Amino acid sequence: MTTAFAEEVVLIDGDNRVIGRAEKLRAHLEGRLHRAFSVFVFDDRGALLLQRRALGKYHSGGRWSNTCCGHPRPDEGTQAAAERRLEEEMGFRCALRPAFEFRYRARVGPLLHEHEHDTIFVGTHTGTPAPDPGEVAEWRYAPLDQVRSELRQRPNRFTVWLRLL
Repeated sequence: MTTAFAEEVVLIDGDNRVIGRAEKLRAHLEGRLHRAFSVFVFDDRGALLLQRRALGKYHSGGRWSNTCCGHPRPDEGTQAAAERRLEEEMGFRCALRPAFEFRYRARVGPLLHEHEHDTIFVGTHTGTPAPDPGEVAEWRYAPLDQVRSELRQRPNRFTVWLRLL
C-alpha cells in the first residue's frame, strides 16, 4: 500500500493534456496544475452526503467537504479513480456520472496550493456509509439549502473547493 505522500498525480497543461506526473505533495507545494475529481452523492430525497475530513489529513483536516475527492493515478481514468476513491473513503459503491469540470487555484495551507482541473461526479446512494476513519472523521446527509446556509454563515468550516462549488 502506498502512502498519500508517495502517490503521484497527473500533471496537465492548460488544455487538459497530460504533460507528466509528480508526487502528490510536491505538486501541492509547487502549485502545479493536475487532474482531480470531486464526488457528490445524494440520497433519494436530494440531501447531500457530506464528510468531515479526518484531522490527520495533510491539508484541510477537520473541515466539512463533499462526499469524497481525490486524484486519478497515472494511467487511471478519472471515472475509475472516482469510483475507487468513493469505496476507499466512504465504504460503498454507486453509479457515478460526470456532471461538469472546472479549474481552480486556492491556498489550502501555509505552504500548500491546490491548482486542479476538477471533474465533478454525481451519484445516488440510500445506504449507510462505512467510512475509513483515517480519511473521514464523521459524515452526515444535509439538504442543499442547509449546506448553502452553513457555507454562508461559517465558510471556514468547509473545504475551499466545496465553497467554490
